[in-house]
Amino acid sequence: MSSHRNPCLVLFHVVLLSLLPLKITCSARTQAEALVQWKNSLSFSPPSLNSWSLSNLNNLCNWTSITCDGTGTVCEINLSNANMSGSIAQFNFTPFANLTRLDLINSGMEGPIPSAIGTLSKLLVLDLSNNSFEGNIPSEIGRLAELQYLSLFNNNLNGTIPSQVSNLQKVRYLDLGFNYFVSIDWSDFLVMPLLTHLSLAYNEFDQLEFSQFILNYRNLTSLDLSLNKLTGPIPESLYTNLSKLEYLNLTSNAFEGPLSSNISKLSQLIDLRLGTNQLNGSIPESIGTMSNLETVELFENPFEGKIPSSFSQLRKLKKLDLHSGGLNSAIPSELGSCTNLTSLVLAGNQMSGKLPMSLSQLTKIIELGLSDNSFDGEIPPALISNWTNLISLELQNNLFTGRIPPEIGLLTKLHLLFLYGNKLSGSIPSEIGNLKSMITLDLSGNQLLGPIPRTIWSLSNLTVLQLFYNELSGTIPPEVGNMTSLESLDLNTNLLHGELPDSISNLTNLKSISLFTNSFSGSIPRDFGKYSPNLIYVSFSSNSFSGELPPELCSGFALQNLTVNGNNFTGSLPACLRNCTRLRRVRFDGNQFTGDITNAFGVYPDLDFITLSDNQFTGEISPEWGDCQSLTHLAMDNNKIFGEIPAELGKLSQLRFLNLRANKLTGVLVDLEKEFVPDFLQVEGQEDDVNL
Repeated sequence: MSSHRNPCLVLFHVVLLSLLPLKITCSARTQAEALVQWKNSLSFSPPSLNSWSLSNLNNLCNWTSITCDGTGTVCEINLSNANMSGSIAQFNFTPFANLTRLDLINSGMEGPIPSAIGTLSKLLVLDLSNNSFEGNIPSEIGRLAELQYLSLFNNNLNGTIPSQVSNLQKVRYLDLGFNYFVSIDWSDFLVMPLLTHLSLAYNEFDQLEFSQFILNYRNLTSLDLSLNKLTGPIPESLYTNLSKLEYLNLTSNAFEGPLSSNISKLSQLIDLRLGTNQLNGSIPESIGTMSNLETVELFENPFEGKIPSSFSQLRKLKKLDLHSGGLNSAIPSELGSCTNLTSLVLAGNQMSGKLPMSLSQLTKIIELGLSDNSFDGEIPPALISNWTNLISLELQNNLFTGRIPPEIGLLTKLHLLFLYGNKLSGSIPSEIGNLKSMITLDLSGNQLLGPIPRTIWSLSNLTVLQLFYNELSGTIPPEVGNMTSLESLDLNTNLLHGELPDSISNLTNLKSISLFTNSFSGSIPRDFGKYSPNLIYVSFSSNSFSGELPPELCSGFALQNLTVNGNNFTGSLPACLRNCTRLRRVRFDGNQFTGDITNAFGVYPDLDFITLSDNQFTGEISPEWGDCQSLTHLAMDNNKIFGEIPAELGKLSQLRFLNLRANKLTGVLVDLEKEFVPDFLQVEGQEDDVNL
């Protein structure tokens, strides 16, 4: 028998032995060990990963977030929204040669993306979005030759995008948006022939014009370059080269010049977003031929002229936003043909005229924003009654006249109603109380009169009620206490009278109350503020209130503005003012307050306005007030304040108004900064000799 070995047999053993380490490396055990080791390196891992344990080795394919293939090894890791904390720096990628999907969306990851991620040669999907990854994209990512989906959206990645990304010739979806990437040298990039989705939104690219290289991605159906600093015209070649586009978002750049009529060549476009640029001229009529359009956003561009009547052909249109432009015509009646519209926003233009009755055909409308124009005439009841799906109706700051139609009560889905800043008259219809879903109601700045309907006080979901600057009369009824969601109540400058009901103290979510310039009388309920710890703004000025301020008015210590001037209040100031460290503005002038002002306020960094004039305060001015470095206005005239004027007041470098006259003060005010020139400086006392 020959002692020589068969060469083929030897070669077979060599190949077999060379493959053995790979098989061992990719075994279920080595994968389990790698996963457990990584989990142990995390700052926090949720209880849902308790199954990741070596004691549970035989059940690897049943571990949370793990999927195995037919060989019993891991092919997918999906930790989306896993509520973890840590990094992937300690993740050993080597055992996962068969991994096809890695999802870490919103999983609490931070730190760099390791270059070893390039060893996942069979990966099809890599999604690291909504984390805090930082540093550069490793160039090794270009080794993922099978990758079809790559999203690094919304991280803290920076530097340049490596050209190796374009080695991913099978990628169809690429999202690098919402990071801090800077300029790209497109000359090193390869065309990615299968790419259909590209997003580079919200980065810090410093190239000035639209990259011509992107126009080589002829299979793109979605392109998002929004929130960058791109300038110049939108290139004409975009409309011809990217004819497959369905989604185009160039919002918030600095593109300029007229919008070409050739945009209609993007005949597949469903979603067009060009808002917040410098596009000018007229809106092309040709857009009306783009029959697939569902969303058109051209807001905050200096367009002029009118809305093209051709828009009536956009029968699939659901959202049209042209706000804050230069449009200066009436609403074309043809717009009523866009019967699928759910959102129409024309606010902040120079449009005028009456609302066309054809808008009654917009029965699917959910959001209607026509504010800040010059629309006039009455609000037609026939329109209101057909808009029963409305959630938001904004007609403020126009020239509408007449009454608020009672049909407003049919809009039972309404959350927001803004009619302020018009010339509406008559009474507020009681039917407004049918709007049980209402969250914000603002009818201020009109000519409304009569009592506030009692039905309004039943709107328990209301958080904001603004009725100021009208001619409303009557009282605030006890039912106000039912509005437990109310955060802001503003009824200033009306003809309201009577006492505040005790139930107003039940408004536990109240942050702001403004009742100034009415004819309210009586005392403020003693418990007011006791159950409203977030109270920030209180104004009872210019009424006929009397009695003492509630002792717990500022019990939450959140108060920033308190103005009660021009009433008949008596007694001392609430002691809790001493603890309101965010206090900025206080007005107590024109009352009959008494008590010692020495420690009425603390030294607060934001305190800038104090008026205590025309009361009967006593005590001395605390030297501490000289540390209120933001103070611009200090008036204590016509009181019974005594003692020496603290020299520390001279350190108030921001002070522009100082009035201490008609008190019993003595001393010399020194240390005034040379640049300190108050608009009004009076400190002469009744019985004293004050020198500056």
